[in-house]
Amino acid sequence: MTAGATGVVAKDSDPFEIQVSAGCEVLPGNTSQSFFQAAFQGQEILSFQGTSWVPAPSAPAWADRASRKLNEDQGTRKTLQLLLNDTCPLFVRDILEAGKSELEKQVKPEAWLSTGPSPGPGRLLLVCHVSGFYPKPVWVTWMRGDQEQRGTRRGDVLPHADGTWYLRVTLDVAAGEAAGLSCRVRHSSLGGRDMVLHWGSPTGLIAVAVLVSLVITGCVGYLTLKRRCSYQNIL
Repeated sequence: MTAGATGVVAKDSDPFEIQVSAGCEVLPGNTSQSFFQAAFQGQEILSFQGTSWVPAPSAPAWADRASRKLNEDQGTRKTLQLLLNDTCPLFVRDILEAGKSELEKQVKPEAWLSTGPSPGPGRLLLVCHVSGFYPKPVWVTWMRGDQEQRGTRRGDVLPHADGTWYLRVTLDVAAGEAAGLSCRVRHSSLGGRDMVLHWGSPTGLIAVAVLVSLVITGCVGYLTLKRRCSYQNIL
């Protein structure tokens, strides 16, 4: 983790720029490395190393005098040591620990096949739905054997309310050429094994059957409600 600041200070009509870069890096083995560097007009002039200020090798002569003056202030030096060597590494470790569970989170996708609106006479729009996966990166495509289908169209990866993701991938094919096609899903949660759904398999047929049953149920419900309203009007 690093932190930096840049400021421009004007004195009369002669402005000058002071740049400060400070921070720490957490290393393996519960160790850390900190830094604090200062530059004047884009040139490094001094840095805080260990317990004291040290002028940069190419710094002007006045940087040596400035570092000696700063080293006389023991209170500021001790405060800087505490911030760089204790507070900063502790802060970084807390952030890493808080985000560890999120970084390691893996949720396997669910996938199913269906058809979309017909692209035209004698053609089918095959749809591969992939839902509920995390993290976001995912690879999905339509295949015939080991060959990726060039007509595959990938939609946007959309978020669910629970933080997982959804993707819809389509393929426009002639109705007679749908047999033998499959949708292949590759995601980090699957442990290196792809998920493959074959068009015409029970999974795909079930998805289509569910859609058809929903349409039929809706029609029956509508007719039943309409009939009840008719009886009420008669009574």
